[in-house]
Amino acid sequence: MQTIISNTTKKTRHKKQKEVMNVENTKAQMRKGVLEYCILSILNGHDKYASEILSTLKDAKMLVVEGTIYPLLTRLKNAGLLNYRWEESTSGPPRKYYTLTETGKLFLKELDSTWNELRSATNLVTQNK
Repeated sequence: MQTIISNTTKKTRHKKQKEVMNVENTKAQMRKGVLEYCILSILNGHDKYASEILSTLKDAKMLVVEGTIYPLLTRLKNAGLLNYRWEESTSGPPRKYYTLTETGKLFLKELDSTWNELRSATNLVTQNK
C-alpha cells in the first residue's frame, strides 16, 4: 500500500515548521537565557528597586516586561541569591530594594566565568563562517 501526501498536507506541515522556528521566539529565548545573569550583574555593588532594574534592562534593549521580572526576582531571592529591604520613598509608596547576598556574589562570579567561556566559544563558531 502506497501513502500519498497531498500538496495541502505538505504546505500545512511546512507552515507548522515555520511557526516552530519563528526567529522572534528564538531571540526571546536567548534573552531569557541571560536574564538572571544580567539582573545579578546590575545588582553587583548597587542596591536597586525593581523599576530601576527594569529600566536598565530596557535601556540595554533586553525587552523585558514587569510580568517577567517580578517572578524572577522572587525566584532569585528564594534561591538565596538576593535579599531585599523596604525603604520609604518621597514620591510614592515604599520601595523594595534588592541586593546581592554573599551567595549571590559567588554565583555571579561563576556566571561571569561561564559567560566569558560561552562568549569566546560562540565567537569562534560564528566567526568561522
